[in-house]
Amino acid sequence: MQIDMPPRKPKAESIIPMINVVFLLLIFFLLTAQITPREPFEITPPESKSELAAQDRGVLYISAEGELAYDEARGEDVWPLIAARDDGEDLEIRADSAMPAHHLAAVLRQLRQTSDIGAQLVVNGG
Repeated sequence: MQIDMPPRKPKAESIIPMINVVFLLLIFFLLTAQITPREPFEITPPESKSELAAQDRGVLYISAEGELAYDEARGEDVWPLIAARDDGEDLEIRADSAMPAHHLAAVLRQLRQTSDIGAQLVVNGG
């Protein structure tokens, strides 16, 4: 009596190439994603009716309590950095909507004294 061996099952397809492609895509998207720095404190910007898109420029943050932040500087240390900006560089102001208007007026007065802001000042409400 002769017993036939059962037919061999074909080897399963390897999923290693698919895993490699997934990791390559993950690395690609991580490297190409634009990572922005965290804001120094939470700001709730006022509503804006302007249709102008935000541009890449220096940003002066003002909290509801009147705290200032520009790059890594905080408080009164922002003024020397703002004064050292290039003349053609725009300055964007991101102020909390709960901040009283007289605080913003005082900051704008200080900006005028610190640097020649003229037409370069852009107030962004969000």
